[in-house]
Amino acid sequence: MPANLPPEYFHAEKRYRQAKSPEEKVEALEAMFSIMPKHKGTDRLRAELRTKIAKFTEESQRKLATSRKGSAYYIRKEGAGQVILVGLPNAGKSQLVSTLTEASPAVADYPFTTKAPTPGMMRFENIQIQLVDIPPIVDRNAQPWLPNLLRGADLLLIMVDLSEEPLSQIETIFGELERLKIRPIGGKEGTEPWVSQKKALIVGNKEDLEGSEENYRRLGSQYSGEFPLISISAKGGIGLEGLKEEIYRRLDIIRVYTKAPGMKADLEEPIVIKRGSTVEDVAQSIHKDFHAKLKYAQVWGSGKYDGQKVKREHILEDGDVIELHL
Repeated sequence: MPANLPPEYFHAEKRYRQAKSPEEKVEALEAMFSIMPKHKGTDRLRAELRTKIAKFTEESQRKLATSRKGSAYYIRKEGAGQVILVGLPNAGKSQLVSTLTEASPAVADYPFTTKAPTPGMMRFENIQIQLVDIPPIVDRNAQPWLPNLLRGADLLLIMVDLSEEPLSQIETIFGELERLKIRPIGGKEGTEPWVSQKKALIVGNKEDLEGSEENYRRLGSQYSGEFPLISISAKGGIGLEGLKEEIYRRLDIIRVYTKAPGMKADLEEPIVIKRGSTVEDVAQSIHKDFHAKLKYAQVWGSGKYDGQKVKREHILEDGDVIELHL
């Protein structure tokens, strides 16, 4: 099937070829990705663009990490996914990271407590997910390094203070992200060019304070059709298990387990892959030799029956156990 790419795609491709810095290359590649029509004829090209975006994003972050000024702002991805908390002063981002992880960001009642990104690892069942607290989105001192960090995230957690008027908070946050050429999306990718589209989850914090219930209703009436929403109290420990589950769902990942012939599966250390991944993808993630020599696999879970023999193209589901045969 032909790709049938529009003229705007080739304009963005020209910008990519002329780009000098990794940041400029990422911006042009993301424009190409968002402009490209989505059908079977573009599947391979979309995969190639994703690989290039990841490559130049990592190069940009490494460049930042090696600079004297930027090293404090480089956060290496760890765990099953990287979730960056975005909000206004005193929304409770630092409190949430402190509660859900072993990190110790500065927590105080005065604004602009956080000066640099602070990562922590959140356990969800048998995996770890990285949460990153950042300065308030309106902090101009963070603007030089913040776009790179946000582009590399797997998910944005947009945090709103439910004790205050919520809609103006969201408007300000989205406006600042737009200025940084970051577009939060609730579901499928749009076709907006020149911006980096990032999946987002809206979290209303401080649900235990007066007025929070009504403010959460107002938030839902405006945004529930576009974004997933959840209400919590980071300080009171309310709704945090539900938040963990929602973060896991929004990362769009699954866990699969491997077993050797005649042995039990290792259910303690799952392989974390993107939803829609195949047996072939798992083999590639383990070792390139597995990918090259793989003949077939047996699967327990998503097969028609336990131990079903499946091909490389078999799409895996969360909780599957697979046995690779070389």
